[in-house]
Amino acid sequence: MDWRLMMLIACIGSLSISPLGSKPNVRALDTKSSTQGSAKQVQQLAELIAVKVLSKDFLGSGILIHKKGSVYQVLTNAHVLRSGNPPYQIQTPDGLIYAADLSKMSNRSVPFYFKGNDLAVLQFRSPKISYTVASLGHASTLSVGNEVFAAGFPFDSQGIQDTGFVFRRGQVSLVLDKALEGGYRIGYTNDIVKGMSGGPLLNRAGQLVAINGRHAEPLWGEPYIYQDGTQPEPPLLEQMSKYSWGIPIEEFMQMVSPSFTNNYSDTDIQAEVRR
Repeated sequence: MDWRLMMLIACIGSLSISPLGSKPNVRALDTKSSTQGSAKQVQQLAELIAVKVLSKDFLGSGILIHKKGSVYQVLTNAHVLRSGNPPYQIQTPDGLIYAADLSKMSNRSVPFYFKGNDLAVLQFRSPKISYTVASLGHASTLSVGNEVFAAGFPFDSQGIQDTGFVFRRGQVSLVLDKALEGGYRIGYTNDIVKGMSGGPLLNRAGQLVAINGRHAEPLWGEPYIYQDGTQPEPPLLEQMSKYSWGIPIEEFMQMVSPSFTNNYSDTDIQAEVRR
């Protein structure tokens, strides 16, 4: 047999072949890798945990936050759900669409909200297909200048359909001492647009540190009011309008049971809103 043919057969035999369409169950990433390599890994993870929130039409983005058995919890913004009427649906990264309803984790006494925070949770059941859920980080460790990655599904120019998954790099620009209305505290340079609300903001380790919710240069309303009713001083207010804004993941964690952990597959979180 020709020696070149023998070498080709040997090389082919040494390859590891994965099933078509299979996706890794990624958790945290190695932060020691290069910036370019790390960003690519974070993007791959973001594609696995970001979902579309649907009603009759596309409403916005969401995050696969928890799994228990075949039941998945999806974290999003309350204003995303308010933009459409139930019944809701979740479209997962593989394109499948599942019927969804408001999770018991959401505060039904104040529709969708987690005690004034612009957050809500939907749940759906997937008995046959397993999906990756987010690994939680800590927004409290973020500093101005830290690199962060935002993901979601922007609307098209008509504001009707999404234009597909996007992944945008940026930096933390502001970390407020006290939260704005809705729980917003983290400002960043990533270009967040309509439709990306409810999507993940990840750190270099691929951990969820905040939830996207507000884009820069809003055209209406007064989004820069603190939860205590006061308003930032004019110089800070002008600076704040230049950035996108997210809600720290800690705001969500404080609203659920302490038993909520990153052991997504095995831990019964018994998550309920604290009264």
